[in-house]
Amino acid sequence: MTDLRLSTRRELRAELEIKRSRFIAIARRVGSVDEARAVLADARSEFPDARHHCSAYVVSQSDAQPVMNSSDDGEPSGTAGRPMLDVLTGHDLTDVSVVVVRYFGGTLLGTGGLVRAYSDSVRAVLSDAPLVKQVVYRKQRVTVGHALAGKVEADIRGRGYEVVGVDYGAKAVDIDVAVGDPADFAAQVAQLSAGDATPHDIGTVNHEVTHGTFPTW
Repeated sequence: MTDLRLSTRRELRAELEIKRSRFIAIARRVGSVDEARAVLADARSEFPDARHHCSAYVVSQSDAQPVMNSSDDGEPSGTAGRPMLDVLTGHDLTDVSVVVVRYFGGTLLGTGGLVRAYSDSVRAVLSDAPLVKQVVYRKQRVTVGHALAGKVEADIRGRGYEVVGVDYGAKAVDIDVAVGDPADFAAQVAQLSAGDATPHDIGTVNHEVTHGTFPTW
């Protein structure tokens, strides 16, 4: 199941030269099919004179299978886009779009050579990239007075929790927190607020936790 994501929103790039052909790999975390397609459009615009702009993406869908797509863009069928996609799915990645731009160097690589070149280009651009795993956490709301709000929020963050929202109302402040263990969180809130605050469960929130890095290429 594809459920790992790049932790960075920064575009990643790598370049390989194989038998005088240049392979420029671009990877970007995306949140929709339109964003995934935009990576390819941007590559075509930046490298208009390249012979091939091969691509692959995986985009998650709420309560549905992820959308997957790949394109060989003129390379022999199955030698570029599909191998690129296989690297993504083989490492359980989702919400990612990759493009490999090729400037032909005059030497034919053959079917096996192309598969390796495009696969390696994706591995190179993702090499050592930090990954996150999305986990469903409970969302807990802590309501405190204005005088305590700053301290309570800082203490919650200091204990490693992710504050996902703060709403300063006229009479009180609501601090929403992603929580894995509501009972433990409630005990900590009671301690740091001297018993003046009690968390209330208000649903769920997707929380991202670090999950290692993509293998070194």
